[in-house]
Amino acid sequence: MKRLFFFALIISFSLFSTSCNQDDEVVPATITADFTANQFVLEEGGSIDFTDLSTGDPTSWIWTFAGGEPASSTEQNPTVTYAVAGTYEVSLTVSNGNAEDTEIKAGYITVAEKAAPFQELYDQGIDRYLGVFTPTSSSVTSPGVTEHVFTGIDAPICFTGNQFSMFTRNGSSNNLLIFLQGGGFCSPFACEAVETGIPLIPFGILSPNDPQNPVADYNVGYVPYCDGSGMMGDNEVDSDGDGVNDRFFRGLQNLSASLDVIAQNYPAPDKIVLAGNSAGGFAVHAALPLVRKLYPDVRIEVINDSGVGILDPGGMQTLIDYWNAGAFFPSSCTDCIGADGNLTDYHKYQLIQDPNTRMAYISSKQDATFAAIIQGGGAAFEAQLIEAAGELNAAFPDRFNSLIANGDEHTFILSSFNYPIGGTTVREWIANMIADNGQWVTESD
Repeated sequence: MKRLFFFALIISFSLFSTSCNQDDEVVPATITADFTANQFVLEEGGSIDFTDLSTGDPTSWIWTFAGGEPASSTEQNPTVTYAVAGTYEVSLTVSNGNAEDTEIKAGYITVAEKAAPFQELYDQGIDRYLGVFTPTSSSVTSPGVTEHVFTGIDAPICFTGNQFSMFTRNGSSNNLLIFLQGGGFCSPFACEAVETGIPLIPFGILSPNDPQNPVADYNVGYVPYCDGSGMMGDNEVDSDGDGVNDRFFRGLQNLSASLDVIAQNYPAPDKIVLAGNSAGGFAVHAALPLVRKLYPDVRIEVINDSGVGILDPGGMQTLIDYWNAGAFFPSSCTDCIGADGNLTDYHKYQLIQDPNTRMAYISSKQDATFAAIIQGGGAAFEAQLIEAAGELNAAFPDRFNSLIANGDEHTFILSSFNYPIGGTTVREWIANMIADNGQWVTESD
């Protein structure tokens, strides 16, 4: 009897122990890998933020990114850059020490080829005259200087029908200065514009003999102004109502033909300075997308001397319509021609579009030329100028600066190259911009 009791006790203890061990056994926790991204389609050079969505309390992460940089990561929420167009897979393996799971998402990321700057403007046709015209003749006018002449009523011409020509000058460096001369505007109400282009005159920024000129050794493409339309126009107008067109706004043709000549003579510069004064300063913004089309990879320094584009409300739109120059303004940018008559948002658009460009305004506070044509005169111009320059500098502190003088001077880079403003001179300020030495900053009297 005692033996039976002892045997039963052993069996009961054994069953109890087995039951306890089963209850105490650790069952591996389940884990499921998952993730998302802040975008799935991007342009070359763009970055994506990946976010871990895994469940089961993971403690380690192993990501792989086909086509990405980095190609792998152990961070929970990594950021990855994609440089080359294509469609790419992403995988994530997670673990919590007891279990592991992998999620693979094929074709998860699509990287598109990076759109060229100003593609919308090209789609709107601003490049339609590139490659169309060639000079009738090209002749040397002085050592290193060549005049390129266009003839014919259907060719580039001045707005009254006079012959148009432009100039190139060989320098000793592989850098390029494209200079756009000024000379007034034509509107439906008045026409104060030069009728014959001013030839290349070696003053100021155009002087090859001034050792302190920062572009003295540059090759030069010089575009005279005689189209009356800010080098943007593509229209013919009967100004006196006699049934015969007598104003030929060929600015786009003149500019395009000139840039073609420049690109043929200087096809691969290391650096480009695109500068202009007065109407030519205004026109550098028309020229920028065309210069970029011809030179897709070269740094461009844009210098607008006394042509910032400040008019009365409705005034700018009136000019653009009169010249038939609307293609220069992207349809997607509804504020590029501001309701206040200014082009501040257009210049912002250009800096957004082209990260390999920097931009400068040079002006006096109460520029007499503009003060005479806007309501409120010099004081109104000053207020709008300071506001525009401030907006651009705040938005692009490393890529936009202004140099603003007291007084009512109109243009500096040819006639007043050593003019003192703030703690510098016009020449020194431009030299700092071109040298990219960290000393190019906004200055004002």
